[in-house]
Amino acid sequence: MRSVLLLACLLGLSLAASLERKPHHCSKYLCIAFVSTQNEKAWFYAGYEYDAWQQRIRLYETGTYNNQSFTYDVLLLYGEGVMYQIDTKASKCTKQPLQADFMPLGVPPNASLLGQYVIGSSSGPGEGLLVDTWQGKAPDGAQYMVTVTEFGCIPVIFNKWNLYINTIKGILDPSSLSPPSFCPGLDAKPEGTPVDFFTVVSNLKKIAV
Repeated sequence: MRSVLLLACLLGLSLAASLERKPHHCSKYLCIAFVSTQNEKAWFYAGYEYDAWQQRIRLYETGTYNNQSFTYDVLLLYGEGVMYQIDTKASKCTKQPLQADFMPLGVPPNASLLGQYVIGSSSGPGEGLLVDTWQGKAPDGAQYMVTVTEFGCIPVIFNKWNLYINTIKGILDPSSLSPPSFCPGLDAKPEGTPVDFFTVVSNLKKIAV
């Protein structure tokens, strides 16, 4: 069974709607967290923190699978080209090479508009959310489709299966986007097979499909 990822933080989005506004390319810098649906074998909660200025992403999840608990926690530092896999409970950390370019959330200039529509109703104020859906090709050649709010350019849906909810701007704990003290230092050479963002997300979602 395919699960839909619900991406969330702490504050809700305003439901502004206006069909007269012209869609535009945009980019925002957001902190996002998310929680998955359940299936017959697994339940998990995951978080996502994102810093476009310094090109840093933190992904973490915890949950149960076949009645056994698990955690998965990684920090991607694109500026340094490394990924840290972190086990805070055991104070263990590995450092791997990170490949591929950083791709900001938002709508790149080369994206093509598919359409503008209202989620909910346009019959009255506050009854719907005006969104734009765009498609394009990432720097590595992968196709993508993204739906963002017309006002604020907040991501709503990415590639059909990832649904963002209760998004806020800003990072609640800036230290979470730096390696813990027990991780290998900056001078330590990354080890292992190079990874990219999609490999990491695949590992994050592998029990939910």
